[in-house]
Amino acid sequence: MTALKRELETIWTQLRSQKPGRANSLEEIHLKGIRGIKDLRIPLPFPVTVLAGPNGCGKSTVLFALACSYRNKDAGKNSFTPTTLFRDFKPKKTGNEDLISDGITPMEINSSYVANNERLSMKWARKGKNWSRSFFGKKGGRQPERALYLRTLANLSNPSEVRSVLQLANGNYKTETVDASNIAFAQRILDYRYAKLSVISEGLKSLLFAERENEKFSSDVRYSEFHMSAGERAVLRLSMSISKVQDALVLIDEIEAGLHPFIQQLLMLELQRLALRNQLQVVVTTHSPVILETVPPEAQVFLERNEDNVIRREPYRDIIQKALYGRSQDTLSIICEDEEAEAFIRGVLDYLGPKMDFLQNDIQVGRDTGKDQFPSHLEALAKFRKLDDMVFILDGDARSSGVGARMEARAKELRQIAKVLYLPGNESPEAWGWEAVKKDSVTYAKFLGLTPENLQKQLNHYDNLYSSATDKPSAISKNKFYSFAGQTEREVKDIIRFIGKTEAGKVAGEVYEFVTLLQDIILAWRSSKN
Repeated sequence: MTALKRELETIWTQLRSQKPGRANSLEEIHLKGIRGIKDLRIPLPFPVTVLAGPNGCGKSTVLFALACSYRNKDAGKNSFTPTTLFRDFKPKKTGNEDLISDGITPMEINSSYVANNERLSMKWARKGKNWSRSFFGKKGGRQPERALYLRTLANLSNPSEVRSVLQLANGNYKTETVDASNIAFAQRILDYRYAKLSVISEGLKSLLFAERENEKFSSDVRYSEFHMSAGERAVLRLSMSISKVQDALVLIDEIEAGLHPFIQQLLMLELQRLALRNQLQVVVTTHSPVILETVPPEAQVFLERNEDNVIRREPYRDIIQKALYGRSQDTLSIICEDEEAEAFIRGVLDYLGPKMDFLQNDIQVGRDTGKDQFPSHLEALAKFRKLDDMVFILDGDARSSGVGARMEARAKELRQIAKVLYLPGNESPEAWGWEAVKKDSVTYAKFLGLTPENLQKQLNHYDNLYSSATDKPSAISKNKFYSFAGQTEREVKDIIRFIGKTEAGKVAGEVYEFVTLLQDIILAWRSSKN
């Protein structure tokens, strides 16, 4: 584990411990009828949340809805309301009935909070042209106040693209030196130190100037935002806005914009440290796998648009997440049902690796919780044209379920190909592996440090012990194998991996067909990448 990963996990533990004691926390947002979102409920169990998903899935819409939850208590700043954030296009009446305008549809934003240590719910609703608030029958209810910060890509426009900023040079602008504490956040992320940071401003327009320490050029040389990289500018502006805010809701759209992957990691680490120190609640949107990996699973929210709604998926299994978020460019990915199946497949790859000249890192193997989730993964991967880089491997006992056939048929409907294989046999990997060990007690006895006779004796013992069990066959096989492994002081996954490698080398039996099909898939995939 890297030092940065250890730091992140330490912060996660601290944030989890702090969360129940926070006086203010937005617990859930529930949207209805907004921008193609029919009905979407998003819980926020962790103080820092990452919203992920393809373009058009509603990430920014959710961010704007979150901003409507509170009245912004900071003086001099407008409160965010649905009227300002979800504007309609309404042309003035000219007698022309064909003018195009947004349709007036019912909309709702329901927010659930802990506000000043009290549980509270509020609803924004639009039935006609106007929005109204209600508190679910609670008399005298008031919208909670909280400091709010909302940053969208529009806030990150390069100054040279904004003509009004250029006009600062013609006016009576004022100059202000930025306090060092306001950029402490940036200093821990960026790779250089600033001797001075200044802002010139007139009204709402402003321009940032930086002067670095220990540079080769003269110390009186400064540079403005016109000459900053997008990443430096974004981090400085963010730091100036949130370094000193307390107990605030911080909302950031596409947080990775303009940032190197390593800087993305540092930014998320510092955001979570700041959230811990200053009791912040942070929600960001992203397309970056690096950002996703900097928060725990409960803080990852995956959105996906279907025909008539936006849905929230459970966090993707690691192998699916990597395929969807940019980690499978030159890698073939295999997804199977459980840890035992993964161990068997890795054993087969141990055999095929030297034969086909590839490393284990060239092929990713991940596991899911069961065959029933495979079709939904196929849909997600197909949407992003990722099926070419994925192999689905089901347990042998899934042959009769028809899951594989349905997946192949669905992929064909989508004009793609699903590569679906089955592990040897018609039972679970443990049941098939058990029989393989019984058939070749000489080979496996040596691996386990036993004599063939002693191995057969133990196998017979557990067969007899579980002969009267009434559980499902798959559960019996699993329990039998785990009991046996415990007796031999070996990990089940190590034994099954060895079985996979051993049986793959035998040019006969059920495993031979599986190995041949997998080998053909790897060869075809390699050819497609050349």
